[in-house]
Amino acid sequence: MRLITTLLPFAFLVGCNSSSATDQQGKIKAPFDEWYFTFSTPKALPAQVTLVKLIDINGYGKVFRTIDQPQGQSVGTWSQHAGKGTSPFNKASSPPQVIQFCWDSIIDKKVYETTLVFSSETKNKMLSTEPNNYSPEDTYYFKYMVIGLAPEGKVRVWLKNNGRPNLEQTSTEITTVSGMDLDMCKNITGHPNGFTYYGDTPEFIKGKKYPYGVW
Repeated sequence: MRLITTLLPFAFLVGCNSSSATDQQGKIKAPFDEWYFTFSTPKALPAQVTLVKLIDINGYGKVFRTIDQPQGQSVGTWSQHAGKGTSPFNKASSPPQVIQFCWDSIIDKKVYETTLVFSSETKNKMLSTEPNNYSPEDTYYFKYMVIGLAPEGKVRVWLKNNGRPNLEQTSTEITTVSGMDLDMCKNITGHPNGFTYYGDTPEFIKGKKYPYGVW
């Protein structure tokens, strides 16, 4: 909880000073009830997310221990439509200010700790709307975030984009550490007895040179 304790006052001030629509208590009101974040991995290069902590733009913290796990079919590089939309577990009411999470890169045989600090660009996009490409009489909300987890601990972030190619959130500050640099994620893993390749992975990586693509 150290991240949430340290950054919560800062996140609260940033949220309350925003020019977006607010309610009577000064909280920023999103145009949706919930937004969703999902994780994606390249095909046959698995990872497991074990813990997520989030601070939203109004300064509220949330901890996720039951997490919708990464799924993906990108080969060689990220698909322009990587990721999915809704999740039964990974959801919140207001856009994020900070997300920190622990994940096991099974393909790397490592535990990683990643911190995402979002810019006003991401907040403003998530608070905006446009006509839905598939149903013009309806409204499209930019409420589907995808976090890509690739070999070598590489992480990228996108917003799903109304049927068009994902919008990469290049202004997001992404920090990933492992080994002795782990803090929140020290001793947190879903593989305490070590990592073993399974499923399609052994056959998929046969004859390929690590890290199996450009991410």
